[in-house]
Amino acid sequence: MNTLSDFLQFSFDQKCNWVVQHGDYIATREANGLKVYLYSGSGYFMEIFYSPVQKKVQLVNAFDSRAGMEPYLDMISLAELNLPVM
Repeated sequence: MNTLSDFLQFSFDQKCNWVVQHGDYIATREANGLKVYLYSGSGYFMEIFYSPVQKKVQLVNAFDSRAGMEPYLDMISLAELNLPVM
């Protein structure tokens, strides 16, 4: 298990690999022509920003704040995820 701080120190490829191996998929949204996939793992959340046009991951973001969940709150219930209160 690693912390958010550890995850943020990973290289881009390490972040992608960690999400695929350890992340639990939660939801998908669209933003600026990108598909944004939300995952949880190790007490924080990760977003994968994927470009369907370029067919590649553009960005990996991670956060542990309720503010980061705002774009998803109309799609999911935090209570249903059985996650610790942020």
